[in-house]
Amino acid sequence: MSLGTIFLSETMGTAMLILLGVGVVANVNMKGAGKGGGFLMVNWGWGLAVFSGVLVAFKSGGHLNPAVTLGMITAGHKCFVGAAPDCAGGVAVNFGSTMTYFGGELIGAFLGACLAYLAYKKQFDDPEIPGASKQVFATGPAISSPVWNVVTEAIGTFVLVFVILLAGLQSSAGNLGWLNAFGVALLIVGIGASLGGPTGYAINPARDLMPRLAHFLLPIQGKGSSNWGYAWIPVVGPLIGGAIAGFAGNAVVSAWS
Repeated sequence: MSLGTIFLSETMGTAMLILLGVGVVANVNMKGAGKGGGFLMVNWGWGLAVFSGVLVAFKSGGHLNPAVTLGMITAGHKCFVGAAPDCAGGVAVNFGSTMTYFGGELIGAFLGACLAYLAYKKQFDDPEIPGASKQVFATGPAISSPVWNVVTEAIGTFVLVFVILLAGLQSSAGNLGWLNAFGVALLIVGIGASLGGPTGYAINPARDLMPRLAHFLLPIQGKGSSNWGYAWIPVVGPLIGGAIAGFAGNAVVSAWS
């Protein structure tokens, strides 16, 4: 499989994820039929956004998240797609393939955020809540405490990557397709419902950084600050959580062997 295929797959899948994910936050927070739908509606919207993105990005394994890619590396995977030892028909884990995944995830996230802006263009032109656009595009803490905000993001991302890695062992007998994607969707809903309150659960560096950049660049009426002072937290926290989950997953697999 070519790196171009991997890049296109991750770009399209992550764009779909962010379009639908940012879209549900806009629907709940801005003028329209979904206004006031609540945090559980946001959780389900993000879960189904991940479900859709994973299906679109099936050729690349549907990472959609640099923390997931990093977790596979620290777990000791030899292939991102395909079976070890030679990753036949897939792609091996190396610097070039890792950067291809990261690039597709970041660019896809930016494109998805721009598409969400276009879908809600008239709402952004006439915002009902001052500053609502930043809340739509990027996460923020309920209580600002940088160290503990990082801890929250790391724990949420650990759960995401750890469960994904261990669930992968159970599907080794065959590709479950839609059921695999639906399982990740339910996991996203569960993480949001249980751990999403303190920081809005980015649990994905691309999900927060690139939509925040889109918010900064797009001509949104009265948008105010993009809060770049917080932006490092939903990048660093998920990367820490994903890396630890990979090490922990590898340790569990080794113990079971």
